[in-house]
Amino acid sequence: MADEMEQALVEAARAVRENAYVPYSQFKVGAAIRTPSGAVHLGVNVENVAYPEGTCAEAGAIAAMVAAGEGRIEAVAVIADSPQPVSPCGGCRQKLAEFGEGSVPVVLATTDGTLQRTTLAELLPGVFSQAHMERAGRG
Repeated sequence: MADEMEQALVEAARAVRENAYVPYSQFKVGAAIRTPSGAVHLGVNVENVAYPEGTCAEAGAIAAMVAAGEGRIEAVAVIADSPQPVSPCGGCRQKLAEFGEGSVPVVLATTDGTLQRTTLAELLPGVFSQAHMERAGRG
């Protein structure tokens, strides 16, 4: 990710993070996804009193991207107020991999400016993909 584009994506995630709905944990997370068209799609975590029913910021950004008619991820930024950068949960790693190649850059950030750069492949080695569902003799 070019520095200027990376910074813009992190700042978009930082700004949207403030809209997170976190009445239980108070742990706000923001995510920004850039697509090949240059569009940026945003998401925040949304909690629910029935904890497993909440939505992660990355899943929200993916939903916004798909709702906008796009289906490929070019870059990702995730930000949270924590001592070290927070990585997407396992489910969100799989969701991100559904829409992006392994080389897609991911920047994980803290609100105090610490950055960790990685890729989708590094976040989810051995990704489960559509190729696993193909059977011999089926094209």
